[in-house]
Amino acid sequence: MNKTPKSIDLNERRATTLWRRFRLLREDRGDALVEMALCLSLFGLPLLVGTVELGSLFYTSIEVSNAAHTGAMYGMISSTFAANSSGIISAAQSEASDLGTNLSVTPTVYYACSGSIGGTQYSTSSAASAACTTSSNHSLEFIQVTTTTTITPPIKCPGLPKTFTLTGISVMEVEE
Repeated sequence: MNKTPKSIDLNERRATTLWRRFRLLREDRGDALVEMALCLSLFGLPLLVGTVELGSLFYTSIEVSNAAHTGAMYGMISSTFAANSSGIISAAQSEASDLGTNLSVTPTVYYACSGSIGGTQYSTSSAASAACTTSSNHSLEFIQVTTTTTITPPIKCPGLPKTFTLTGISVMEVEE
């Protein structure tokens, strides 16, 4: 069977059209990769830096809170331990050893009536006993430990403060 010139011309045209489409596809292959690289460099790096910055801030915040809790746990053992400020400070600072002496620890002992624990705080046991007059109301001793530190982030971001002050507070009833 002989092919006519018209059918050869049609087949050549189809092959040429397919070849052109293939060449166009090959020319566009690297564009998506270049666009992705540009987007990652413009958006990815700042997001990564911000994530590291916030992670560091959260980690230090947890350390400060845990240090306050450890100091309060030391003081809650008994009235003798609650009065030992240097022991409370040492316990709190050893819990947050990464912060070293940058951690400020303030222990405070106060008294309150059992009927209104969140009410008035008294500085002495006798003042609390005098205020707690009903038979079901008696004075309770509490230890409050406040820890504070100031950190300077390693990366300066415009619009954010240069330093952050982090505070942890823990209050526990002193066991008798």
